[in-house]
Amino acid sequence: AAADKKAALEKKAAADKKEALEKKAAADKKAAAQKRAAVDKKALGEKKPDLAKKSVSEKKRDQRTQLLTVSVSVNAAKVAGLISVGVIASALLVAALVFIAS
Repeated sequence: AAADKKAALEKKAAADKKEALEKKAAADKKAAAQKRAAVDKKALGEKKPDLAKKSVSEKKRDQRTQLLTVSVSVNAAKVAGLISVGVIASALLVAALVFIAS
């Protein structure tokens, strides 16, 4: 019976030790998370005054996520004119080639 009591006490002591270690690990993890949050908050606090010094266009440029925007406008009349000139020129060249070959 004494051996059983001793084994039970040792088991309980081991369980208490394990529980204490788990509590300590959880407390350390929580402290690390709070420290990380404080560092992040401090970093954000440092960035805000920097934004206040920037102009509106610089703020917009920093907030933009797209790399490049390309805007192309096509004037249909100019395109049609260039194509017609090309067709007429090619017709004249083909006619000259036929005239020379014959």
